Formats: sequence, C-alpha cells, structure tokens
Amino acid sequence: MAPTASHASTSHGMPVPQRWFWAGVAVLVFLTLAALGLAYAAQQRVVTLQQELVRRQQDSQGQSAEARLLAKQAQEIAREASARLALLEARVSEVAIQRSQLEELIQSLTRSRDENVLVDIDASIRVALQQTAITGSAEPLVAALKQSEERLARYNQPRLEGARRAIARDLDRAKAVGLVDLPSLSIKLDEAVRLVDELPLLAVAEPRKAASSPELAKTSARGGSMVEASPSGWTKAWSETWSSASERVWSEVKSLVRVTRIDHPEAMLLAPEQAFFVRENLKLRLLNARLALLSRQFDTAQSDLQLAHAALEKYFDHSSRRLVLTRDLIKQVATQARQVTVPRPDDTLAALAAVSAGR
Repeated sequence: MAPTASHASTSHGMPVPQRWFWAGVAVLVFLTLAALGLAYAAQQRVVTLQQELVRRQQDSQGQSAEARLLAKQAQEIAREASARLALLEARVSEVAIQRSQLEELIQSLTRSRDENVLVDIDASIRVALQQTAITGSAEPLVAALKQSEERLARYNQPRLEGARRAIARDLDRAKAVGLVDLPSLSIKLDEAVRLVDELPLLAVAEPRKAASSPELAKTSARGGSMVEASPSGWTKAWSETWSSASERVWSEVKSLVRVTRIDHPEAMLLAPEQAFFVRENLKLRLLNARLALLSRQFDTAQSDLQLAHAALEKYFDHSSRRLVLTRDLIKQVATQARQVTVPRPDDTLAALAAVSAGR
C-alpha cells in the first residue's frame, strides 16, 4: 500500500501543496497585472478628463468673453433703440396733434351754414353778457339779441324757429328792464354844478331890482297926456309923480328888512369866506356823485346826492327859482340813478344748444 501512494504523488512530478502555491501565485500575479492595467486605464482616463476640462474651461472663457462683447453690443443697440423709440414717439405725438388740427380744420370747413350761424349767435350773446356784467347796462345784450333775431329772420329755416322765439322772449325781458341814461344824468349834474355859483345864500341878502310896475307906467303916460292935453292938470300930474316916488322909496325901505323862517340858524352866521367853501363843497359833492355814476357805484352816488340836497336845504334861499331848479335836477338824478339787474338769456342759450345737439 505505501509504495502505491508515493507513486501516485510523484506521478505528476511535484507534490500537491506546491502546485497550489504556484497556482495562487499565478492568480495573484494575474490580479496584480489586472489591477495595474485598471490603474493605468483610470489614470489615462483622468488625464483625458483633465485635458477635456481644460479645453472646456478655455472654451467657456472664450464664450464668456464673446458673451460680454455681445452683451455690450446689445446694450448699445438697446440704447439706440430707446433713442429711436423716443424719437418715434415724439413724431407720433406730432402726427397726432397735426391730425387733430386737421380734423378740426376739416370739421370747420365742412360745417354747414346753419351751424356757423348758431355758433356765431351763441358767441355774440356770450360776449354781450360779459359786456353787460362789466358795464351794468342791458344795451349790449339788447343789441346782440336784436342782431341775432334779424339774422335768423333772414335765413327763415323752420328748424331755427324755436331759437328765434326764445330770442324774442329774452329780448322782451331785456327791454323791460329800465336803462340808466348816464349821459343825460351827467349833463343834469353838470348843470346843477353850474347853478351852484348863482344860488343865493341865506346869510347873504340878495339885492332886489326895483322894477317899475305897469300901473305906474300907465299913470305916468296918462299924466303926460293930460299935461299935454290941458295945462291946468299939472297939479294932478304932480300928485301922481309924488305918489310913484313915495312907492319906490317905500319898496326900497322894505327891501332892507326881510322876514324869513330859518330851520337852521347857523346858516345865517356864515362869513363870506365860509360861504365860498360851502359852494365849493357842494360842487365837490355833485362831482363825486357824477364820478360814482360813471363808475356805476350807485350807492355812493345816492349818498353824495343826499348830502348835496341837505346842503341846499340848509344854507340856500328856498324862495329862489334857481334853487328850485337845482333841487329838481338833483331829485331827477337820484330817482334815475339805481342799480339795474339785467336778466340772463337762458332760454336763448338752451334753445341754441338744443338745435346744435339736434344736428
């Protein structure tokens, strides 16, 4: 049995443990070579990746530089575009303005004759209203309404009859308002100022002219004829002459004494220089009233006229005809100098607006 086992172990030329050892060494060498091959391949891959990364980094830097250049160009283009856009917007706005002006011009050119008439009438009435408000007189409004009525009557259009009737109603209302005739009132005040210097004061006695009565003239003529007729009638003529002379003397004596009722005793105590200032103050009152009338300040004019009337009643002789005339002039001016409220032509304006809207 022993010789048989040893023969089996040596039949292959080496023992079994050695054979396993060399097999393990071969496997280990193979694995080492495989690991070295894999490591070399990995290293080569890493190098390749590094090169690819470097190349890509260089490409990205070039692309970024190109992108920055493109961005700069884009900014410049955007600025140019914004400038052009602003210029285009300005031109568009100019074109829009020109278009609106052109449309207005076309509308004004294509507007019909009736529309032009209505627009002109409305404008003239509104201007007349402004003039009436400034002057306080209804004359501008009355004149504008008359002119408008005449224009509508010339056209004779049925659609304008409503506006024409409204104008007629407003014209009647405007005419019904009493107008203040300022020129005539100014003339009356000027006449009153002129008469002030001729008015007799209570403190100054007015000399009375001794006028020969018609009866004395008749008697003297009759006495002369009697003297011529009969020389024996000289005694009668002498008596008539003496009676006429005595009457003249008596009238002169009576003129030295006056009996007058005076409500204001201080009016009789005026000195001559004070009398001058009384007249001048009265003139100033009347002139102030005249200026107030011209400026349409009727309250101020009424106050000055009342003060002037009070001065006339206080300081001047009531029996004088000139005083009566001056007082009548002041009363007339005070009666006519009043504020006038001119009615607005609302019916006419509404009718014109309705006709214009109806077109």
